[in-house]
Amino acid sequence: MSKHTFIDLFAGCGGFSEGFYKENFESIVHVDFDEAACLTLKERMRFYKYSNEIVEQSVICGDLTKEETNIKIDNILEDKKIDVLVGGPPCQSFSSVGRAQDPNSMKDDPRNYLFQNYLNILEKYMPKVFVFENVSGLLSAKPNGKLLFPEIIAEMSKFYDVCDDKDTILLNSVHYGVPQIRKRVIIIGVRKDLNFKAKDIYNNIIKTHYSPEMESKNDIGNLSKYITVKDAISDLPKLYPGEGKNELDFKPNKFNSYLKKIREMNFDKLYNHEARNHNEADRKRYNLLSKNEWQLKHLAEVRPDLVHHDPKHFGNRYTVQKKHLPGTTVVAHLYKDGNLFIHPDYNQERTFTVREAARIQSFPDDFVFKGSRTNQFKQVGNAVPPLMAQQIAKAIKKFL
Repeated sequence: MSKHTFIDLFAGCGGFSEGFYKENFESIVHVDFDEAACLTLKERMRFYKYSNEIVEQSVICGDLTKEETNIKIDNILEDKKIDVLVGGPPCQSFSSVGRAQDPNSMKDDPRNYLFQNYLNILEKYMPKVFVFENVSGLLSAKPNGKLLFPEIIAEMSKFYDVCDDKDTILLNSVHYGVPQIRKRVIIIGVRKDLNFKAKDIYNNIIKTHYSPEMESKNDIGNLSKYITVKDAISDLPKLYPGEGKNELDFKPNKFNSYLKKIREMNFDKLYNHEARNHNEADRKRYNLLSKNEWQLKHLAEVRPDLVHHDPKHFGNRYTVQKKHLPGTTVVAHLYKDGNLFIHPDYNQERTFTVREAARIQSFPDDFVFKGSRTNQFKQVGNAVPPLMAQQIAKAIKKFL
């Protein structure tokens, strides 16, 4: 029986793909314009035993708005049948943060229209199913004064059955065993000539874990408890700022249910676990914030000398990840500084390593990130959590 096939546009380092690999889908094309992300994609294809020739040919490092990139895609796909198209066009301009920081609310940002490149490829190759991922800000984005979301849905609905019910399409990764609160718009489309509907797929994306929010409302049903930051990272070697390596020998002392999902029992390596260097003031700041689970405003009362931002405006500029809860949303901004991801163990006086961020995103431990450390952080922050992607892939597979 031949495998189901997929292509991944705006693939980043391949978080989406990872979920599909795990469900035994075959990758035909990945496209991304970031060179380091493309190196990571290639590395992962080799891990899954794709031949060197296929790896070099099918990872296209290019810009989807350029004709030559589209010609390369055509050359590979020729007359191949594609089952699933996945992808998440970059979303800075849909994110509320991006809009707030741009005097023009990002009206003129060309990234508003990258979804158009996704739709062009969708209409050209007509896969059976597509999955389109984006930030929740897409639902309220108005780059040219009118809502973009209905426009995208109308365009997708020409040939596909899609669902625009906001409660259905907004998924939170914490429900799928990811140790992170991350709400994303996931639009699934099913080609209209097929005998199932988009709603059928959503109904089969099975929630396995309740969220802290559900816990506070006492509405947990028969779901498992959310996975916490402690579950995700407490086995990792302790590091002080500036310590660690890109590859080291390592075996956890004990395996919890989460580690069993992301790490093979006999695997004895750890990748991308290097701590940033921090200056003395930062170390002190992290130590106090972490020890007391404070926000910046609390620190300002006790040690104003350590606060150089206005805590009223930058109250959440520094965030300690709480051990007993899932992580907050991992963001690409991590590559600039790690202040949103301060380690819960105050003795370590530091922000997260790439591997710790990857654990919060549910990447397997044998997943190697390539490129500079700065770029690795960006790759992790932009990714779709693999465990959530896998639940989506599983649901789609039932109907193909």
